Amino acid sequence: MTNIEVTKQNIDVGAEQQLQNIEGTPSLLTTKQAAIWLGYKPRMLEARRLKGDGPLFVRVSARAVLYRLEDLRNWVNSRLRSSTSEA
Repeated sequence: MTNIEVTKQNIDVGAEQQLQNIEGTPSLLTTKQAAIWLGYKPRMLEARRLKGDGPLFVRVSARAVLYRLEDLRNWVNSRLRSSTSEA
């Protein structure tokens, strides 16, 4: 395993460890952390932001986007369906 692979693996493990204690924490989540919490890839959240149909987010700067845990929960709840035929 190269140094680059080891570093990437450590980053991935670190993000998952951060999420283990996230419940009840009022902090903001990065796109990567939010994607892990949702079970998606960060690219999915980026695409949803572009289309405007993803969870609410906070634009901290031109390049930094953060998510509130309550907004992620609300977005998930808004997508609940009881039948596959529902829009």
